[in-house]
Amino acid sequence: MLNNKKVVVVLPAYNAEKTLKITYNEIDFSIVDEVILVDDLSKDETVKVARELGIQHIVVHEKNKGYGGNQKSCYNKALELGADIVIMLHPDYQYTPKLIPSMTHMIANGLYHVVLGSRILGKGALKGGMPWYKYAANRLLTLFQNILMNAKLSEYHTGYRAFSREALETVNYNANSDNFVFDNQMLAQIWYAGFEIAEITCPTKYFDDASSINIKNSTIYGMGVLKTSILFRLQKWGLVKSKIFRK
Repeated sequence: MLNNKKVVVVLPAYNAEKTLKITYNEIDFSIVDEVILVDDLSKDETVKVARELGIQHIVVHEKNKGYGGNQKSCYNKALELGADIVIMLHPDYQYTPKLIPSMTHMIANGLYHVVLGSRILGKGALKGGMPWYKYAANRLLTLFQNILMNAKLSEYHTGYRAFSREALETVNYNANSDNFVFDNQMLAQIWYAGFEIAEITCPTKYFDDASSINIKNSTIYGMGVLKTSILFRLQKWGLVKSKIFRK
């Protein structure tokens, strides 16, 4: 608990056997009350490792639902357990769990409803080994979205996020894609709902066991980002009614 708020960490897992333990062991349980791992039908021993670690809540999908589908299960379960603050942490150790206290305090003290761990603030992305083409695409897509959404985020594409219960209950994240663009749609929904988003500098690591999407899926994701940004602006102008912006 932090300021009488229940803190839950959710781990959307897929083939995270080799990195789950080191990720879990760096979680600060002086403020984190519970951990949820949702396994998206991994082909390795992710679930076995999770059970050995004593993770309280393990959800195993009967079929692969995709990255977005995994997150839907994570947030639905967290809300079901009465979470006041939910931190989404990838179990591949690409993002450090050591930022959980800082991100959590910003929400628990009523400063923001959403906090992102940004790889672009500072020099974390390239220093951590982000491929140059991903860095360039990140910057271009972020510029495009900031213009259309009238915002000033350093990046929209980080997978390290913290949410208040109010934010999760306000946006219709279950209407989003089950694929990678889920992350981007969710930030568009948060802006549309009128919430402010904070960012904190986050070092990142790119290594063999860290998850990463290939060029094909990156391209599909990029096109989805452009579509989401355009839909956001058209919705603001009252020219369309997209289901993702319905409450």
